[in-house]
Amino acid sequence: MLRSVVLGCGAYLPEKILTNDDISKFVDTTHDWVVERSGIHQRHIAAEGELTSDLALAASKHALERAGLDAQDIDLIVLATATPDNTFPATATAVQAQLGIHHGAAFDIQAVCSGFVYALSTADNFLKCGQHKRALVIGAETFSRILDWEDRTTCVLFGDGAGAVVLEAQEGGGTLEDRGVLSAHLRSDGRHYEKLYVDGGPSRGQEVGHLRMSGREVFKHAVINIAQIMEEALEATGVEPNDIDWFVPHQANKRILDGTARRFGMTEDKVVITLDKHGNTSAASIPLALDVAFSDGRLKQNDLILLEAMGGGFTWGSVLVRW
Repeated sequence: MLRSVVLGCGAYLPEKILTNDDISKFVDTTHDWVVERSGIHQRHIAAEGELTSDLALAASKHALERAGLDAQDIDLIVLATATPDNTFPATATAVQAQLGIHHGAAFDIQAVCSGFVYALSTADNFLKCGQHKRALVIGAETFSRILDWEDRTTCVLFGDGAGAVVLEAQEGGGTLEDRGVLSAHLRSDGRHYEKLYVDGGPSRGQEVGHLRMSGREVFKHAVINIAQIMEEALEATGVEPNDIDWFVPHQANKRILDGTARRFGMTEDKVVITLDKHGNTSAASIPLALDVAFSDGRLKQNDLILLEAMGGGFTWGSVLVRW
């Protein structure tokens, strides 16, 4: 059977770093307060005029270089973002054009913080059915553009960045020993729309709006939904928690990450955490974490990796990958 094998990963973070102490100068908060409640120490902020497509392009070039491929080898681009350059066209098409690709397909996916697992699952299906050969899957966000910088409950949590992976359809034996995407599970429940949303949009208010969040409610649902979708992945594949080499979760809150790992008996040294340095970068958080783990030598070929995320909508999902 065909498997979607990861050939390379890449990332990009804007140059500007905003620390908790920096934020405390214009909103009522402290470094200790932010760390205690989230685990975040700093985040990166896009420069004026630096677009989501700029971040995505840089991460894509990095991933292509790692994969040893030219942009012309790519025939599918799936870009996950909640902060596109424009309402339309898709930011993915801007990346496609800047890479000089004039063939194949490029489109965006909007599932907020779950965006990358949604994008990875979507690209996997295109590759497995033989419709495309190689895909660039990107998570890119400029969340700083939709934050209310007077709301200390949200502005301290998010940052900007982009990450990408290159996938190639390769023949596999149909077993868990195959490299590539082994399973993907996606869920959503729109009843919780108003617990995490942006209070603007072209149809509703003809404005961009700001991110609004009911933190306690999001936390409660995240703990339940993330555990459920991880259990689905393990049950579907017959994998035990101790078979997982690396747990790469969406980087939203340190308490959620720690609690989830404990529930599945995973020690902290198996969890890839970048939250302290990146903040919550929404759809970019998982590919950014993959890049960090690969760059520092932790992530090696044939390692078994479990990805999970939950975002506004609510949306949530998991992907099991053999690197």
